[in-house]
Amino acid sequence: MHNFYTTLNPTKLFIKCALPNMTSMAFIYLYVIIDGIFVGRYLGSNALAAMNLMMPFIMISFALADMIAIGSSVQIAINLGKGKVEKARAIFSFCIVLIFAISCLMGILGFFLAKTLSVFMGANENIQSLSTEYMQIFATFAPFIMLAFAMDNYLRICGKTFYSMMVNIITALSNIFLDWLFIVVFDWGLFSAALATCIGMFLGSVLGILPFIFKDLTLKFKKPIIKLQILKNILYNGSSEFFSNISSSFYTILANAFLLKLSGSTAVAAFSVILYLSTFVFMLVLAMCDAMQPALSYNYGHKNIARIQAIFKRMFFASWGVSTMAFLFVYFFNNLIVSVFNKDDNQDFIHIAQNALIFFSFSFLFSWFGKLCASFFTALDKPLLSLGISISQSLIFPFLSLFILTQFLGVNGVWLATLVGDICMIFIASFLLYKTFKNLNS
Repeated sequence: MHNFYTTLNPTKLFIKCALPNMTSMAFIYLYVIIDGIFVGRYLGSNALAAMNLMMPFIMISFALADMIAIGSSVQIAINLGKGKVEKARAIFSFCIVLIFAISCLMGILGFFLAKTLSVFMGANENIQSLSTEYMQIFATFAPFIMLAFAMDNYLRICGKTFYSMMVNIITALSNIFLDWLFIVVFDWGLFSAALATCIGMFLGSVLGILPFIFKDLTLKFKKPIIKLQILKNILYNGSSEFFSNISSSFYTILANAFLLKLSGSTAVAAFSVILYLSTFVFMLVLAMCDAMQPALSYNYGHKNIARIQAIFKRMFFASWGVSTMAFLFVYFFNNLIVSVFNKDDNQDFIHIAQNALIFFSFSFLFSWFGKLCASFFTALDKPLLSLGISISQSLIFPFLSLFILTQFLGVNGVWLATLVGDICMIFIASFLLYKTFKNLNS
């Protein structure tokens, strides 16, 4: 079943694996942007700010599921490459149970800590109320929606890339419809945006798990027992993506706190526009990388180095192309972008958001490289390298830049902090990539 990983033309393999996943991710994060547009245009900048304050904490919960999914996917693909099918199935079954248990725990914590988190961020009473109701909806649905992250990875391993894409498209379209229904037609508040997202993701979880129950896929459910060492490897392999995700979330929390202090909730709302666009672009790059991870891991298990190099070359140019187009669009059409998020022609919001987008747009030219390298190292079972890149790019460099630049540039330092971190990462990631390919060829 997995012969195409080793025999199919590298370009055709890239198209078969990466394009469906990028398409499905585009629909998912296009929905996220549309969700923000509905909130911004119909509920206002306060609702947009409240949503942005809680989203990093929600993403930390999702990052745990993503860590298990990605870490186990690498182990599953390597074992399949070695012909150890039953071991791969045991890993798959165990991780489904583990993700469900984690999601229950995070749901409980999120529900009861929602109010405390909004107070901790320093929000006013209105923002506190909005952010709390938004967070509690996600917390209630957590056990039913976090599996959606894992099923996408497992479907790709089984070669069901088109089905995975269709599940994500259906999920995104249902979310958009429910957003329109709840916010525009029913005139409900911010909680309805969370409700629409959760219902859509629940549908995605159900559709994702059905093929493993009723279809004859390579991965099947069996007794969910694995060795402790395998669990350690799963956590180790997934740790780079996990720390990358939570580092980004921690940085967003920190940046929001700076913006509240320097410029107020309108700047936080403007920052949410940046996050929508940057997340959309970077998730396209990561979707492409994640889709190629099984192929890289499988060929790594086969010790097919030439094949790995050919796949990486296509990933490199695709990442560069997507990111360059994003820069050009954001830089030249920032006024159009801001207008679709704006309610009642709020001039203060327009001025801050356009200025933020112009400064931030340059980061698109550099940030893709570190994310590409981190994903590549994960696929080659080198999580320590991936972890170092992820934490440095997502937290350490931007964190230091944020403290330094805001001292001299004020709120503009927040918009430029990510760019400085991305430029620093180019040099480190290039060196590690050179050493890795040198070791592979030897």
